[in-house]
Amino acid sequence: MSSPNPQQSSPPPKSAAAQEPVGAAELRAATLWEALPGLSYGGDYNPEQWPREIRLQDVDLMRQAGVTALSVGIFSWAWLEPAEGQYDFDWLDEVMDNLGAVGIKVALATATAAPPPWLVRKHPEILPVSADGTTLGSGSRRHYSPSSSVYRQYAAQITRVLAERYKDHPALVLWHVDNELGCHVGDFHGPEDTAAFRGWLERRYGTIAELNEAWGTAFWSQRYGSFEEIRTPGTAPTTLNPTQQLDFARFNSWAFIDYYDMLLEVIREVTPHIPATTNFMASSATKTLDYFDWAAHVDVIANDHYLVAADTERHIELAFSADLTRGIAGGKPWMLMEHSTSAVNWQPRNLPKLPGEMQRNSLAHVARGADAVMFFQWRQSKAGSEKFHSAMLPHAGTNTRVWNEVLELGAALQALNAIQGSLVESRTAIIFDYEAWWASELDSHPSTDVKYLDLLRAFHRALFRRGITADFLHPSANLDGYDLILACTLYSVNDADAANIAAAAHRGATVLISYFSGIVDENDAVRLGGYPGAFRELLGISTEEFHPLPEGALAAVAPAGAGGTGWSGRIWSEHVHLAGAQALASFTEYPLEGVPALTRNTTGAGAAWYLATFPEEDALDGILGSLLAESGVSAPVAVAPGVELTRRRAADGAGYLFAINHGREDAAVAAAGLELISGTPFAGVVAAGAVAVIAES
Repeated sequence: MSSPNPQQSSPPPKSAAAQEPVGAAELRAATLWEALPGLSYGGDYNPEQWPREIRLQDVDLMRQAGVTALSVGIFSWAWLEPAEGQYDFDWLDEVMDNLGAVGIKVALATATAAPPPWLVRKHPEILPVSADGTTLGSGSRRHYSPSSSVYRQYAAQITRVLAERYKDHPALVLWHVDNELGCHVGDFHGPEDTAAFRGWLERRYGTIAELNEAWGTAFWSQRYGSFEEIRTPGTAPTTLNPTQQLDFARFNSWAFIDYYDMLLEVIREVTPHIPATTNFMASSATKTLDYFDWAAHVDVIANDHYLVAADTERHIELAFSADLTRGIAGGKPWMLMEHSTSAVNWQPRNLPKLPGEMQRNSLAHVARGADAVMFFQWRQSKAGSEKFHSAMLPHAGTNTRVWNEVLELGAALQALNAIQGSLVESRTAIIFDYEAWWASELDSHPSTDVKYLDLLRAFHRALFRRGITADFLHPSANLDGYDLILACTLYSVNDADAANIAAAAHRGATVLISYFSGIVDENDAVRLGGYPGAFRELLGISTEEFHPLPEGALAAVAPAGAGGTGWSGRIWSEHVHLAGAQALASFTEYPLEGVPALTRNTTGAGAAWYLATFPEEDALDGILGSLLAESGVSAPVAVAPGVELTRRRAADGAGYLFAINHGREDAAVAAAGLELISGTPFAGVVAAGAVAVIAES
């Protein structure tokens, strides 16, 4: 079997894709958007689940709905290659031709997200192995290890065959490489995974002495004599080396990148002009892969997002995930590759979306940078694990609320075509780092109550409720142009990234650093001399000891000076000493009476604030209000509570204000211009549950 070097490469700093001529990825991404005029609309299409007569009906219904793009063939390997080396493309040829004939563009999948049964039977060694040594079987999906040399060979082969067959098809505008990489299984412990981990470590550290130093193996007699002595961090008697765990998380993210790049190399050889992507799962629930690291490997960022039905503020979590996706995309437009029209099938209680919620969800993603709105899936499955997952065309057919809302959304997106390519405006940055997330939630820490996302999400929620949009940025990102920067629970940070954040404050930004930030370096080694080591000088403070709070306990805090309202913090407190900073509020109870809880330090043209506890909601909003006042950041326009507000700005200066009313009452919005969905002048009010998109005067 021929294969384009299926073995693993070194961990880049540069991948095969990244070594292309400067601007090649940008040109491919531009080609994609040019081939998809306006805002793209559609979803996953699985024609192999349906007979030919249904597939023909689908094309007519897609035209009615305004579908312009589909992702095809994601789980079709067993149909495309029913036996090794035997191919059946007749059905896919017809699907591609029929879609192309009506102008629907295709993101063609590599079909590698689920190995066919014949491959598992012949090569069971491709199956993933869990930390306790259990081999995970087939019968579902994602049942392979990305480090399996055999699987990589077969995956490269089916990808090459597909690319050769459809390279000149006019409907093909994008490659959808595999699917939801890292979903279900994110770490692998088989023999080839262990060998790949060792190789990755050797390339990272060079010598075993350097690894021993980085891992602190003087502790517990863990000193290694060679890389061959190292295993993946599987089940053990007690806690494992934290740096080993952190490096294993890095390795697993890289192993998927390396697998993706291997398939990408095939695609680039056959179709260098066609852009490629894979669907991320950037949300507040997915931490398996470092998507900031991934961003350089895809031509356009694509994301899947699903609401948690039990979350009463699920629209705020959606905004968080969309803002994070835009940050991963470097502020550029991105694709919403999957979301749901109504209920999903995998939560404990799969509640349907409320009337109008699907349109609000979809346009909220657009408001926050998406130039494509796609669903899982086009037609609701008749059988299989996802048969109760909603779709654009439900089991009950076209005489349904869901179908009518699908038609309405298609019309709305056509009315919004002018916003394609515009960028979301923001002067606020929230620092986000997957490695800090991984490291901060390792075992043997001061408190299990400290979760990386909790304070970060609380500040994002408070900004959302004030109508202020925030960009999520990696700590190494360019922070110019941001007047307010929030770094919450940035437990691990390297010297360069800490200096980057400090430089933003020196230039004039208001920067807030929270507790449990700057504690360790990139190797999870404590920065000695007092916490928060990486930010002590910037903040003008030093902490001698942590005082995490007992479960459910509160720490009383009083503002400095006379007057002011006291407040409470939870989860965390610490013994802070001033070293040039000013105390804005202090703890009031034993054993930390008078110890600063909130400080401010002038630095250069800006200021650096430190927050030593997790304030309750009203107090956090009050602190945010002070930060906004100092930084000069405000909402685009005055808005009533319950209205989500975001502005996109086109290259020609045109502004498009999105106002999404999540409430049950009409809401005033102080804006003027043409409301694009209705095509009428905006009257200053957004109806309950409705969306207004205003081309501002």
